Amino acid sequence: MSIFGGDTCELCDAARMSEWFYEDDECWIAECESCAVPMVVWRNHDPHPPEDVKQRLHEKLEVVVETHFDFEMRIDDNMRTIPDHYHAHARPKGGFYGYGLRRNN
Repeated sequence: MSIFGGDTCELCDAARMSEWFYEDDECWIAECESCAVPMVVWRNHDPHPPEDVKQRLHEKLEVVVETHFDFEMRIDDNMRTIPDHYHAHARPKGGFYGYGLRRNN
């Protein structure tokens, strides 16, 4: 059940509504529509991945930021809007949104 009142989860649907940077059988990484920073989404509909899974997801997110962006990041996995499906954002240190972040060529 989605917090939006439907029977589907927006993150499980994985609609390509923004730029995607990476995907595999465990996760996908795309630009968050709300805050314009890269976010990693675990493919399992569960808010609590095991620590080893969480570490791998964060490492993949760091590689995407290093490859595609030029900012120092911090991991934010406070799931404010969709609390029932694990995802984490790569936020700029000292910031929250990613609008205007410089990208690597």
